[in-house]
Amino acid sequence: MATFSTSQLAAAFGILGNVVSFLVYLAPLPTFYRIYKKKSTQGFQAVPYSVALFSAMLYLYYAYLKKNEIILVTINGGGCAIETIYLVLFMIYATKDAKMRTAKLLVIFNVGAYALIVASTFLLSQGHRRVALVGWICSVFSVCVFAAPLSIMMKVIRTRSVEFMPFSLSFFLTLCAVMWFFYGFLIKDYYIAAPNILGFAFGTAQMVLYAIYRERDNGLVLPEAYVKEIAVTVMEVGAVLETPPADYDTACAKPVIDHPSTDQPIA
Repeated sequence: MATFSTSQLAAAFGILGNVVSFLVYLAPLPTFYRIYKKKSTQGFQAVPYSVALFSAMLYLYYAYLKKNEIILVTINGGGCAIETIYLVLFMIYATKDAKMRTAKLLVIFNVGAYALIVASTFLLSQGHRRVALVGWICSVFSVCVFAAPLSIMMKVIRTRSVEFMPFSLSFFLTLCAVMWFFYGFLIKDYYIAAPNILGFAFGTAQMVLYAIYRERDNGLVLPEAYVKEIAVTVMEVGAVLETPPADYDTACAKPVIDHPSTDQPIA
């Protein structure tokens, strides 16, 4: 019977993680095709794409410091490119006010905050300490992003509706967390492995909630106040869903959603 070394298993989980993560990155394509066809962002927000880009940038920097991390470089380099394309398309078709808000967000968050992290880690540390410091930053950011769906889960419990928490998204984000956990565990990189324990826990909890409230959701009409409250809280990333667009039907509580994409951290 064939046996596999730890490095071979790590490579296998890393490649599988790349494949699943790449599919998650491509999930917003229907949304942007719709934006392109209608020449309007229709109320969608740029925040999830900005967060996803920032996460990919952080892990790309971490991979650069670690050296020989081709698995992390490929998926996060690809993630940076894909999210940048999404943001460019968003800026093309957004309203003037939305463009200004998005530009400020990108300058402050994706340029300013990222530059501050890179500069401070280079000035305050070196060698293995620098890698560890950036690893901690990546882990903390990942934990914050993984915890973001808590508000959505609470809304599901309160409204007994899973309209805003699609099973497919929860499943693939959970699968993604499993792949990256085992990759990090096998290469003994706990800055990658540890946050994905939380990602797996939240993903599993979302699927359990979906199983509980799926049947109860049939024929449920939410009060308009609930619908509007959810519309404000629900954002698009991985774990973060899109704010419903302008053609959301509050009368029957059925959103028009192409897909809820994610800004969950990849790796």
